[in-house]
Amino acid sequence: MIPVTKTFLPPKEEYHKFLNEIWESNQIANGGTLHQKLREELKSYLKVENIILTANGTLPLQIALKSLAKNGEVITTPFSYVASTSSIIWENCTPVFVDIHPEYLTIDETKIEAAITEKTTAILATHVFGNPCNIEVIDKIAKKHKLKVIYDAAHCFGVKYKDTSLFNYGDVSSCSFHATKLFHTGEGGAMFCRDEKLYNELFYRHNFGHDGPDKFQGLGINAKLSELQAGMGLAVLPYVEKNIANRREILNIYDTELDFTNIRRLKIRENTTWNFAYYPIIFQSEKNL
Repeated sequence: MIPVTKTFLPPKEEYHKFLNEIWESNQIANGGTLHQKLREELKSYLKVENIILTANGTLPLQIALKSLAKNGEVITTPFSYVASTSSIIWENCTPVFVDIHPEYLTIDETKIEAAITEKTTAILATHVFGNPCNIEVIDKIAKKHKLKVIYDAAHCFGVKYKDTSLFNYGDVSSCSFHATKLFHTGEGGAMFCRDEKLYNELFYRHNFGHDGPDKFQGLGINAKLSELQAGMGLAVLPYVEKNIANRREILNIYDTELDFTNIRRLKIRENTTWNFAYYPIIFQSEKNL
């Protein structure tokens, strides 16, 4: 068997060092030392201002929809993992599907406006396989119709668009730190937001409604990343660049050795620094599968 996606595990002794810190501190949750350290290291690595670490990659979508979509219609695409659509329904919103671009596989921005109604409140678009959506056009449409933009950027760790982290676009972006991802915490995720007021709201919503030990701001759930997860992230992060380089080498081999007579590669959007996390191929038709 050839594994399509194999989890990268750091040397056990390196993870054990962080476990020893947890045992010494006797704190395994609620924003401990390792959680704070991982947050700062990710902010530095990704060049982002605000990041909220979460227990998985789905909770950021649900929290963002709770804050921004207001039970309205949310324009999205079915070509994504089920969490994108299930989060919309879970938050009592209505998914409105539009097709994807045949080359980029991201939401077809030319079809979005036709799907907008008076009930539309947001666009939830997926950067498929780490390939950016047409950000400029989506942003223009959103401003014209006063809509919020949430990006499901589950596959996008390390991806840049126009030399800026892909997480810096939209009102909110999410990422998955699941074990199958390029960077992982075993299970985990994050949400990113540039607006300080919205960031504060997202923070208390991921923390039962608290934004401090004695402050309660409103409705929230428990989406916090544990110290055990943070320790795994700290052990994995130093290997990310090496893993990206290895994936690039493998991709170059595929490009050289595969017969592209009846298949074609995903087209990566211009001005993108990709992370090589996936290698999707597109067949001419189902008969060629």
